Amino acid sequence: MRLYGDLAPWFHLLTAPADYAAEAERYRALIADAVPDAETLLELGSGGGNNASHLKVHFSCTLSDVSPQMLALSRTLNPDCEHVLGDMRTLRLGRTFDAVFVHDAVAYMATEDELRDCLRTAHAHTRPGGVALFVPDHTRETFQPSTSHGGHDGADGRSLRYLEWVTDPDPGDTSYEVDYAVVLRERGQVSRVVHDHHVEGLFPEHTWLHLLEHAGFQPTVDRSAADPDDDTSQTAFVARRPG
Repeated sequence: MRLYGDLAPWFHLLTAPADYAAEAERYRALIADAVPDAETLLELGSGGGNNASHLKVHFSCTLSDVSPQMLALSRTLNPDCEHVLGDMRTLRLGRTFDAVFVHDAVAYMATEDELRDCLRTAHAHTRPGGVALFVPDHTRETFQPSTSHGGHDGADGRSLRYLEWVTDPDPGDTSYEVDYAVVLRERGQVSRVVHDHHVEGLFPEHTWLHLLEHAGFQPTVDRSAADPDDDTSQTAFVARRPG
């Protein structure tokens, strides 16, 4: 996945940190409702640090990602946060947090075994009485094939535009596919086009709830919208660890 490798320095032109303010506030509120005194947060699959740039105002954040390039990008945005290289399926830091947060990076758990491993990692890092919050892009119930586009201009003369195409070639399996056509432009150079293909996991709510309970959580489902002016919602799983 080139977006998180050689194209990582372009990531904030694909999706800008400022655009995450409303949804980050939703996640903060869900965490605060579950653990009002939460102070520490571990994000698994933190990517370019877009959510963390807002959440760090409220929590002491430790950010973990499997991509060193994305961690390097996040450090430019969040130099005041701890960054840890690690895979959300296997990471073990030997300490716990008031909250563990896993945003859309959880979509790269494409099988039940991979998702189970991620949930176990979250449980291992959630203190008794704490909460883990999981926000996949889609569940089986909410999934719809779609296309979208966007991009941003940078202050350094670089610009990016993309087309995203989301499909599910085999509705009988546990994954869907996302193709990106990305146009990159640098000052004084001819624009270039890059294709990037992603395979992401897709599970029904009952699978999520079953695996969360099996991992040791007490889960609930939240379907509230991140933006009051937006009539769409993204399913969030709020998983409390008994304490």
